[in-house]
Amino acid sequence: MTDEKNILPERAPLAYENKTFLDSADGRLIRIVSEYMEPLARFRHQMIHDTVVFFGSARFRSRFEADHELELLSNTGSTQPAPSEQQPASAVQIQTGQATELQKNLAVAAVEMARYYEDARRLAYLVTEWSTKIPSKRHRFVVTSGGGPGIMEAANRGAHEAGGKTIGLNIRLPFEQHPNPYITPGLNFEFHYFFMRKLWFAYMAKALVVFPGGFGTLDEMFEILTLAQTHKLAKKITVVLYGPKYWKQMINFQAFVDSGAVAAADLGLFEFADTPEAAFEILKKGLTENHLTPEAEARKAHPEADISPLAGLSLDDILGPEFAQTRK
Repeated sequence: MTDEKNILPERAPLAYENKTFLDSADGRLIRIVSEYMEPLARFRHQMIHDTVVFFGSARFRSRFEADHELELLSNTGSTQPAPSEQQPASAVQIQTGQATELQKNLAVAAVEMARYYEDARRLAYLVTEWSTKIPSKRHRFVVTSGGGPGIMEAANRGAHEAGGKTIGLNIRLPFEQHPNPYITPGLNFEFHYFFMRKLWFAYMAKALVVFPGGFGTLDEMFEILTLAQTHKLAKKITVVLYGPKYWKQMINFQAFVDSGAVAAADLGLFEFADTPEAAFEILKKGLTENHLTPEAEARKAHPEADISPLAGLSLDDILGPEFAQTRK
């Protein structure tokens, strides 16, 4: 007869190795903190000081693709094509009269919007080429995108071609998606929580470039503008809306002022640019005047100080004093 007292139970898993717990509602705080601490550790390891963020449509493709066999995706982040009736018309379809008005319009727009892909690529190249020459122990004004296709790919691609580091802050969506191939190894992130991804977009950004895009682009743009408007950013941020024709067609900014919903001065929170060179000059001027020059002066006065936005950052800085009290 076996003595049941001599049968030892299996060892319980360590709490931080218990996948059932980590994936549960009770483990949510751990998951949220992980999406803060893990990127923070990587940014420190990669010596990232601050960023220039590019937003824009995931559906715009390169000039080569638009001129050849362009296929629109079904949605942001998806690798599945849109239905055939929502695809740009081919030359044959137009010539034979088989194309609908929507397909004709999409064919024209595809070539026009491909310009923004190439412009984002060029602008990211210019920013990176300039920033890599700034004397610094850390990498300055690193081009950052949402990590996916379209304008995001163009930004990472331009920075990669200039020989600099470049960041992709991807988001896990319900449909298939992949990070673009131009993100620097070690700086390719994927988030579950939108708000944690938004934090990393905003926290280290010293400038924002908003290319034409859809709902996601508008969401990110207005969030940053609201943070700047309400002085919730602990730094000055340069915001460039790229493609005034597109933006003024989509949004009547003056109507906000005329209706009293927005102060006239708030329209000064951003500038328009229509060429990569013009956008680069705006960025260079803003980044120099708002950050490089004041930092140089502060360094002269306090040479021992660390001015990195990540310097000395603790868990309490993100979770707040209420959480800090519970740990005492």
